[in-house]
Amino acid sequence: MNRKTDFNFTPGVVGYPVLFILAIWIVFWIEVRFGVNFNYLGIFPRKLSGLLGIIFSPFIHSGIKHLFNNTIPLFVLSMALFYFYKSISWKVLGYGFLFTGFITWLIARPAYHIGASGIIYLLASFLFFKGIFSKYYRLVALSLMVVFLYGGLLWYVTPIDPEISWEGHLSGLIVGLFFAFIFKKNIAEPPKYIWEHPDYDEEEDDFMRHFDEHGNFIEKLPDEITEDEQEDKIEINYIYKEQKNKKD
Repeated sequence: MNRKTDFNFTPGVVGYPVLFILAIWIVFWIEVRFGVNFNYLGIFPRKLSGLLGIIFSPFIHSGIKHLFNNTIPLFVLSMALFYFYKSISWKVLGYGFLFTGFITWLIARPAYHIGASGIIYLLASFLFFKGIFSKYYRLVALSLMVVFLYGGLLWYVTPIDPEISWEGHLSGLIVGLFFAFIFKKNIAEPPKYIWEHPDYDEEEDDFMRHFDEHGNFIEKLPDEITEDEQEDKIEINYIYKEQKNKKD
């Protein structure tokens, strides 16, 4: 039995999320070690200088609790993205990075918005809706797992806590849903199984493809067969029938 599937585990499935998280922790270590504060590099809505935050804000966190709360879901969700949607993972992550930050820049309150929460909501939203749209049991199961693990995140797309950038969360949710529609055609195909009989002979099968069910040579149309090929056809046809008689 041969199995064909788009789901393949590669080093990047774990490696890329680890590198991303490592970069976030290094930035936080620099802040603590050298007593600096990078909050001014966050997204500040509707100011040109605040556009820099679209790139830098996901790497900046207000404290160890904020950083730890983002680390685990970011690792789990990004790993799922690279495993189940390898062909479009960088497009989702790269464009999502930019669009989530830009929407936050457009709609958020006038304050510095920092943290990787917007990316987490982007990934959770994309994985959930994409799996539902696929109607493929593995991806639907992934969607249900996302709901089970991170369904509580939905509360934080509303202004229930003034210290939380709910605008960034909402932006990620919107972009994830949008991408699930945009990349709707890039759904992994269900595994296909090819069953092979234990007595299957590939060479014999290739040889027999030149004949129809009655044992007649059909590699070329009659008007395309030359006299020499006609003689070869008769000889091959004879050999084939002799072999068939021996097997019977």
